[in-house]
Amino acid sequence: MTTSLVPGEAPVSLDEARGWLRLGASTDDAVVAGLIRAAANICESFVGQWLVIREAEEVVAVAGSKIRLSVRPVVAVEAVTLLLAAGGESEVAEADRSLGLSSDGTGWLSIAGTRDGNRVRVRYRAGMAADVNAIPEAIRHGILRMMQHLHAARDGDTGAPPAMIAALWQPWRRVGLGSGR
Repeated sequence: MTTSLVPGEAPVSLDEARGWLRLGASTDDAVVAGLIRAAANICESFVGQWLVIREAEEVVAVAGSKIRLSVRPVVAVEAVTLLLAAGGESEVAEADRSLGLSSDGTGWLSIAGTRDGNRVRVRYRAGMAADVNAIPEAIRHGILRMMQHLHAARDGDTGAPPAMIAALWQPWRRVGLGSGR
């Protein structure tokens, strides 16, 4: 399981979202903030990448020569800890690990001296933009439109999101078939 240790920055500000929804100043800020987070999560799921670089941590079994990291695009590996079957753990030195990156940003971690059956805890950074200002405008616009769709759906409108949202996000979509091993 992969978790983000630090929540990502909101790709759209509250003021921008309220303006898009034509709401007054500070009207329903908690609701609007929730819509922004939901729309950003939907976007990240659709494009298969985290938008803003943040820290991830996952525990994976060592089953072969390479470990596939689940969040893309990987920027750097911060720490790797070997979790031994007997219950102990050991930090893996930087010299004993290497990171390879696929063209889609998938990280492949190789660790020297491990055996199948062990698990590792990997702490790394992943995301496509250093901050919200570096997120492409088409992605941000799609998030605004998705947020608007979610806002309208609160009154019972269960229609599908507008196709334009997918069209705005499609150029950044990264999908894979199988494990890629």
